[in-house]
Amino acid sequence: MNRLASATSPYLLQHADNPVDWWPWCDEAFAEAKRRDVPVLISVGYAACHWCHVMAHESFEDPGVGKLINDGFVAIKVDREERPDVDAVYMTATQAMTGQGGWPMTVFAAPDGTPFFCGTYFPKPNFVRLLESVGTAWREQREAVLRQGAAVVEAIGGAQAVGGPTAPLTAEVLDAAAGQLAREYDRSNGGFGGAPKFPPHLNLLFLLRHHQRTGSAESLEIARHTAEAMARGGIHDQLAGGFARYSVDEHWTVPHFEKMLYDNALLLRVYTHLWRLTGDPLARRVARDTARFLADELHRPGEGFASALDADTEGVEGLTYAWTPAQLVEVLGADDGRFAADLFAVTEAGTFEHGTSVLRLARDVDDADPAIRGRWRDVVGRLLAARDTRPQPARDDKVVAAWNGLAITALAEFVRLVQARGVGDEEADANLLEGVTIVADGALRDAAEHLAGVHLVDGRLRRVSRDGTVGAPAGVLEDYGCVAEAFCAMHQLTGEGRWLTLAGELLDTALARFAAPGGGFYDTADDAERLVTRPADPTDNATPSGQSALVAALVAYAALTGESRYREAAEAALATVAPIVARHARFTGYAAAVGEALLSGPYEIAVVTDDPAGDPLVAAAYRHAPPGAVLVAGRPDQPGVPLLADRPLVDGRPTAYVCRGFVCQRPVTTVEDLLAQL
Repeated sequence: MNRLASATSPYLLQHADNPVDWWPWCDEAFAEAKRRDVPVLISVGYAACHWCHVMAHESFEDPGVGKLINDGFVAIKVDREERPDVDAVYMTATQAMTGQGGWPMTVFAAPDGTPFFCGTYFPKPNFVRLLESVGTAWREQREAVLRQGAAVVEAIGGAQAVGGPTAPLTAEVLDAAAGQLAREYDRSNGGFGGAPKFPPHLNLLFLLRHHQRTGSAESLEIARHTAEAMARGGIHDQLAGGFARYSVDEHWTVPHFEKMLYDNALLLRVYTHLWRLTGDPLARRVARDTARFLADELHRPGEGFASALDADTEGVEGLTYAWTPAQLVEVLGADDGRFAADLFAVTEAGTFEHGTSVLRLARDVDDADPAIRGRWRDVVGRLLAARDTRPQPARDDKVVAAWNGLAITALAEFVRLVQARGVGDEEADANLLEGVTIVADGALRDAAEHLAGVHLVDGRLRRVSRDGTVGAPAGVLEDYGCVAEAFCAMHQLTGEGRWLTLAGELLDTALARFAAPGGGFYDTADDAERLVTRPADPTDNATPSGQSALVAALVAYAALTGESRYREAAEAALATVAPIVARHARFTGYAAAVGEALLSGPYEIAVVTDDPAGDPLVAAAYRHAPPGAVLVAGRPDQPGVPLLADRPLVDGRPTAYVCRGFVCQRPVTTVEDLLAQL
């Protein structure tokens, strides 16, 4: 009996009709394996995963393979996005056994959950042989199998250990991290490393903050060049905005086509702050288009943001997105078709499969003649309308708390910058920016209210929801950190005290339930389901680690409230990761970015005004804010807004108060005086 039909996970629902007798992750599945005295097959993936679909079509939809699994195993299907704790434990085991990891992840375990054989994707013939071999080993070499499992658990327990060496996250450590990134930087193509190449958003956020603190031209150029290379590449959707998960080549040309909420949220922050610091028109455009993508393609009205768009369309990767020169001419006519082929590097030979090309921006349009920009916008609109008539990739509609937190923070920063840029700085596309702001503002308000009203249950966060119904999985550390940081961002954007109160409650829960010896944090709560080991990974990868996310929220909350114990907790946690920052900068980007905020202060800026959205003091403060600064604007003594308490207007004029480390400078009433303090 397949038990996935009632699942809330779109990934599990994709397997509800398999001939495999799937169980969801639950105690009953392991009890059944113990009763039958058979091993457990744990298959982990996610809805937008291309190779997960391939293995499903080849093996899990095959009745013969299904019979082999059903006869010899208890099969458990896990959505890694719904249960990141389960994924983390078994991914560590897979990496320990094979030296690499990825999805689909295929794990064979004893009935107590102890893994003894791990791998990733297996073609059907290999998978069939593996099932037979594992079954034979379980029956005939049980003692050796269990010994291997015990060794794996011991190894992954050490890999997830907490309480290791600590050191302050100093300016010297952060300078060394920036230097290491500069040495590993791909000076030809941008980014770091070779193929496949992933968008290094967390490293870019760090480098932008490092540039602000130190004035490093090299850090800024690495961030600018990488951002431009990605924006011009096929990894960026040149028609609808948004970014794919990664590029299969080192040139950003051919993407792996899935679009993830977390990547786009973090990249929106990168382009927003690059625009803020440099005024770069390309950064402005890409930030705008990424915000539009989040609002138009992933926002679920009245709820939060969906998790992803699939890599495949009708089982074919890239079907929606690739073009030939003839198709461009068919849609645009001969002249505009040739113009588009030249602009987007669409050739007869093709850059993708079967002579098709992925659109990438081969010409500069942001600084081009207005007539060229107008023609480009017209071509983009017509091509997008034609593309919308093609089959579209599926959308994973589950709402993940942590990733929605990332999106809320990014959109809040984008909206605030649009407001700031609109004060005394007329731009050619001001009306479009204003329209995007309205859409994005509505989307982020929806998402924040959804997290507060649906995902918060009896004071604790739940990880996922779908169609307005919250799922059972408990929130993990990254959920608490990302959502608390998002609520701090909402407090700054709206001036509403309730968001700061909610952030504080989440942080208090995290400090009480997730703390580890020596100042670090576990990824699961002390009352969470017991797994074969308790995960605690401090490294930043595709998303901030739970610890980095929580530290960012602690720093912001401390600055907004003046409560130093939250800052002290952040400093203690960063001290546990500082030795890793010094050695592995590429995998500690968000920790380093938060470290830059602490070194900067962070600044606490309060602007007392009746016009928070339009006051020139507010605009100047945001455009020139040092790394990690917090900024609140509004009328004096608003309830629930500590930064505005006891801070009056001076001579009846809007007034800015700039503090650093809870020590304040004199209040100022002119933009010139404010900039001098910043």
